[in-house]
Amino acid sequence: MAEAGKRRGRPEDTTGMGKAAMVRNKTANPQQITAEQLLREAVDRQEKEAKPPRQYIADEDELVMYKVRKRKEFEDVIRMQRQNVGAWCKYAQWEASQQEFRRARSIFERALHVEYQNISIWLKYLEMEMKNKFVNHARNLFDRVTQLLPRVDQFWYKYAYMEELIGNYAGARTIYERWMEWEPDDNAWLQYVKFEERCKEVEKARLVMERYVNVRPTQQAFLRLCKFEEKHNNTARCRSGFEKGVELLGNELDEKFYMKFAQFEQRQKEMERAQAIYKLALDVLPKGASDELYRAYVSFEKQHGDRDAIEEVVLNKRRFIYEEAIKKNARNYDVWFDYVRLEESCGDVGRIREVYERAIANKPPVMQKRFWRRYIYLWIYYALFEELQTGDMDKARAVYDALLKVIPHKQFSFAKIWKIYAEFEVRQLNLDRARKIFGRAIAECAKERIFLDYADLEMRLGNIERCRKIYEKFLEAHPHNPKAWNVYIDLEDSVGEIERARALCDLAIQQDRLDMPELVWKRYIDLEVSSDELERARQVWLRLLEKSSHVRVWIAYSEFEASTAASMPLCREAMEKGVKHFKAEHRNDERAMLLEHWLKLERENGDEASVEAIEKRQPKRVKKRRSLPTEEGQAEAYEEYMDYVFPDDKPEQQNLKILEMAHAWKKRKLSSS
Repeated sequence: MAEAGKRRGRPEDTTGMGKAAMVRNKTANPQQITAEQLLREAVDRQEKEAKPPRQYIADEDELVMYKVRKRKEFEDVIRMQRQNVGAWCKYAQWEASQQEFRRARSIFERALHVEYQNISIWLKYLEMEMKNKFVNHARNLFDRVTQLLPRVDQFWYKYAYMEELIGNYAGARTIYERWMEWEPDDNAWLQYVKFEERCKEVEKARLVMERYVNVRPTQQAFLRLCKFEEKHNNTARCRSGFEKGVELLGNELDEKFYMKFAQFEQRQKEMERAQAIYKLALDVLPKGASDELYRAYVSFEKQHGDRDAIEEVVLNKRRFIYEEAIKKNARNYDVWFDYVRLEESCGDVGRIREVYERAIANKPPVMQKRFWRRYIYLWIYYALFEELQTGDMDKARAVYDALLKVIPHKQFSFAKIWKIYAEFEVRQLNLDRARKIFGRAIAECAKERIFLDYADLEMRLGNIERCRKIYEKFLEAHPHNPKAWNVYIDLEDSVGEIERARALCDLAIQQDRLDMPELVWKRYIDLEVSSDELERARQVWLRLLEKSSHVRVWIAYSEFEASTAASMPLCREAMEKGVKHFKAEHRNDERAMLLEHWLKLERENGDEASVEAIEKRQPKRVKKRRSLPTEEGQAEAYEEYMDYVFPDDKPEQQNLKILEMAHAWKKRKLSSS
């Protein structure tokens, strides 16, 4: 029962601990065993296989008994495994080894009745007959198998080889002719041709090659025919073979065929014919499938051609690359730029104009300026080409006019276009048209750049009144733009009209809305300083301080008094006002910044006493806590922040915050009790 209670597949438990048995000592064994040692021990301990003893046959009776026993064994095997081809072959080969050829043939025939389409049975059968020099038997077998399995080329090869080996060339030729009636693959025809060449029958080999090309009119067949004819020094027939291939196959040919044709002509020293073949191939073949042909043509032209022919080949290749890129994406303007540069390097005006017209026809589909930036330069380059390269001013003007019609000025415009068009008219000494162009630009888009370019043109021409009118229009169109005021002020300042410039500054600072008013104030102050009107400049500073109390304004004003006006008393007065202003508004950060800048100015321009006095007023940076607003029923929250303690403040004011916090604590305590 105990034995029956044991579970199968589990070793007997010798520890007495059952499932709780564990390996307690997991340290490495001091004597390590490698995998190599294990393999060596396994090989050493391996027992040798038992080999059957060799039997020696002493007399004829034992031989007969041995044959009977072996035949019975073979017959038993093939009776149990009738489809086992190996068993049949072994049986027949054993009989052949015993010189029982009739029995061996009988066994092979029985095997063929079982499976006559098995190639290995026929091969073993044929090998036995040929090995023992039964030539007629082998011929009969070859005739049978080539009639039963005519599509198996191996039998035809062996049959023809056997006849050729025994010197029966007529019989081998007959076998090849019978084989060719089945129109086998290329190798069979080539073997027939080589056979005729070995027999020194070149004309018969030529006829076989022509039959091969007629049966299999492929590119490879024509190339083999031409190679055969060239090998036998028949140049005319070789050339005819290439020409016939081009005529019959046409579109089926690839670059390899044309390269072979051209190389043949090169070997015959017919360079013009080779060049014509290369050009024909480049025109006929698709560009993407002729890279090797193109390289071969370039190499040919470098050796035998001139510079113009080489450049033409390179240009055609580049044109094809650009055309393929344009087919993929017609709005890839970078490709169009490269294409145009390529054509301009050639100098063909007609092709250049054609490429430009095709390029500008691809307008961006989206009405957003960023998509139009590259496109616009195509028009600009087109117009510059017509002006500078061809000298056709009417054509260039027509390009500019067409460009202005294409751009959607209501959505966006390009100031550079108007400027370039106007400068073109100036170069043609047509100032009226240039002014009309700028006037039209102001009416249609009124961009800042257009006003500046128009005024710059008139300034170069010396028309101050026209500049004033342009700037007035600029101010009407962009009254909130400080640049419009500044350029007008610069104009008046440059011509010496200080009063007009000052009046413009007054008007500008009185505007209720300006995008960046500090630019106008700075220009006003710079105007007074450049005119040596320091008192007027000081008044402008004071007006600015009345409008803006930013700490940067106080710092800039103090630098003006200290550096420009060189008046430290007024600088100290200004700094004192600024410190009091920020103290009253409880803006400690700005107050500390102003005191720090005051100390810097005193170190640069003051004496030791003033520096010491300002150093005593410098604040200390301290860390403080303040309560945060919380919802009802939640614990109070605090946050830490950095603040400044100023020596100028009275102790009572410094401790005011502590007293407020104490009163708040007492109030909360009374309410809770």
